[in-house]
Amino acid sequence: MKKHKNWQRWVTSAALALGLSTGAMAEDPMKVGFVYVGPVGDYGWSYEHDRARIEAQEFFGDKIETTFVEKVPEGADAERVIRQMAQSGHDLIFTTSFGFMNPTEKVAKRFPKVFFEHATGYKRAKNLSTYVLRTYEGRYVSGIAAGMMTKTNTIGYIASFPIPEVIRDINAVYMAAKSVNPDVKIKIMWVSTWYDPVKESEAANALIDQGVDVLIQHTDSPAPLMAAEKRGVKAIGQASDMSKFAPNAHMFSIRDDWAPHYIKTIQEIKAGTWKPEDFWGGFAEDMLMVASMNDNLPADVKAAVTKAHDDIKSGALKPFTGPMKSNEGKLVIEAGHSLTDEELAGVNWFIEGIDATIPK
Repeated sequence: MKKHKNWQRWVTSAALALGLSTGAMAEDPMKVGFVYVGPVGDYGWSYEHDRARIEAQEFFGDKIETTFVEKVPEGADAERVIRQMAQSGHDLIFTTSFGFMNPTEKVAKRFPKVFFEHATGYKRAKNLSTYVLRTYEGRYVSGIAAGMMTKTNTIGYIASFPIPEVIRDINAVYMAAKSVNPDVKIKIMWVSTWYDPVKESEAANALIDQGVDVLIQHTDSPAPLMAAEKRGVKAIGQASDMSKFAPNAHMFSIRDDWAPHYIKTIQEIKAGTWKPEDFWGGFAEDMLMVASMNDNLPADVKAAVTKAHDDIKSGALKPFTGPMKSNEGKLVIEAGHSLTDEELAGVNWFIEGIDATIPK
């Protein structure tokens, strides 16, 4: 005991000699980990998550310490990475892809003192929250522009995986395009990847060969934009500002900003006020935005995009409001009803007019 007291006295004296307060020494930085499905250089989804991580680090300074692991496959590898983070003393772990949901839930059960937040999923626990962007809001705005700009009346959608987020976003694009162009059709190409520039480029070219002249993507590389630029058609950027990759083809990008949620979550954990929830952020929360609208767009298209954005942000426009039928003829939204977040999270149908089936 005497030796322990002497050691404490020595540490305190050393701290004072260095101009540090003993309180500052006692407070270790919060360790915050991030798990990404793609590379931080994808210029899309993972790029924006990492940009938000950097912004949170700058906001809190030495009060937090952030780490990340990129290019983590969804499945067993993800569980191993998340578990290793929890074992290495992380206080909070953000897992940023739908396929990380089950691995995150498993690890959260084993480490009840660690806080977990999972992006785009629906499973929660005492130490596990979910968070998602209302990407369908950005897709609706994209559909307005696509419907007005297409000359072939055929727009294309490069889709990743048939999960609710992707399905509802395809619906949002089509319903918006249809509202301004009754003759519009949508062609969907599934690539079964979030990030693969070769596959994305091949899908873009295949769609263009089928008469598509406006491309929208739910994948993370700028390859579709670059293909559009080369082929002389239009395209819209995904997750981050992709304007530099296609100066003429790029109409605008729908940019994600995760920083407000990351900063808020860390603040709540530090204050002891964090509670598990299902958080949705969009235009209203300034976590989704229209970025770098091209000067070459016609004035009426710019005005329509701006109005749709403003109406969604204010709540005047709720895209998923009934009556609405699926493409199998089933009434999926009653007249006057707007889908709740819980209902949006379970969308597993295409709306009337989309000539396609959802892969199993």
